[in-house]
Amino acid sequence: MDFNASDAVPAPIPGPRTEERLPQTAQAAVKIVIVGGFGVGKTTMVGSVSEIRPLTTEETMTQAGIGVDDDYGSETKTATTVAMDFGRISITGKLVLYLFGTPGQERFWFLWNRLFEGALGAVVLVDTRRLDVSFDVMGRLEERGVPFIVAVNSFPDAPRHSIEELRGALDLAPEIPIVECDVRRRASSRDTLLTLMHFLHSLARSGALT
Repeated sequence: MDFNASDAVPAPIPGPRTEERLPQTAQAAVKIVIVGGFGVGKTTMVGSVSEIRPLTTEETMTQAGIGVDDDYGSETKTATTVAMDFGRISITGKLVLYLFGTPGQERFWFLWNRLFEGALGAVVLVDTRRLDVSFDVMGRLEERGVPFIVAVNSFPDAPRHSIEELRGALDLAPEIPIVECDVRRRASSRDTLLTLMHFLHSLARSGALT
């Protein structure tokens, strides 16, 4: 009997791993964006807090970026996000957050508008060595009407400032939360996301979030 390739049974397409399946109790999913300048820790934050294997679009940095990309404080980085990072975390049994980390290099900022679509809120990651980068980031969120909180990623050699000093330097409204965060630690990243959710909840209760 001749074998015909068309008779071959295709291999089953593997589904998600058990630990990556969406909880059956989930009733609501919220899109959150993690935003900030180059090298502030967005990819690290998504990776540390995600309960699923994070999707990253990192590419090796080349000489083409010399003189174009701002690498201050990140001179040891060998890869950079060119599209987005993606992860997921269950805040409660019913509420799931989908996390989208934006590319930090300015030449990829044209992708931000698409990533902001449908986002309920954002975490702006800040490096106190480069506060000036944060103004463009926050300005774009304000233009799109995306509420945000500010999380200061604590780099070892970064200058330390009080929350009120940072609020003044960033010209933030009194109601916008500022927190310190170590994006390498899952608990710290999770607490930052919880702060954002509490802030969004307060906006919803006041009628400011539509």
